[in-house]
Amino acid sequence: MEPEVGRDVHTDAGSVWEVLADGWAYPLWVVGATHMRDVDDDWPSVGSRLHHSVGMWPFQLSDNTEVLAVEPGRRLELLARAWPVGSARVRLTIEPRGPEGCHVRMWEAAADPPWRWVPDWAQAPGLLPRNTESLSRLADVAEHRHRPC
Repeated sequence: MEPEVGRDVHTDAGSVWEVLADGWAYPLWVVGATHMRDVDDDWPSVGSRLHHSVGMWPFQLSDNTEVLAVEPGRRLELLARAWPVGSARVRLTIEPRGPEGCHVRMWEAAADPPWRWVPDWAQAPGLLPRNTESLSRLADVAEHRHRPC
């Protein structure tokens, strides 16, 4: 079982990319992200970082997420860190499906030992529900972000 989920989003790919390119928006859709402390000015260029906290206050871990690769409007690869728990590689891809829709995929796998030594099929049961919810939240933000009040 591959640790990847996908979701159809009822807005154009550009609207989804706009949310991904807004580092300050990550706590709105990433499950577990609770506080954005800073965003590098050149986010989401390769090497730029989000400085975030995860978890429930006062039991939070503060760390960062770094861009490993980017194809603007189509793909974003990240290294999400939460020391001392570890880090994860995350890949988000956007596939346009006409003028008012797209399909978004999210893949995640542990990047550091000992978790990296755990096979994908064993990581998937913990990651799939979390990432399914993250994509649901991402879709909500992208679909409704610019709706007039």
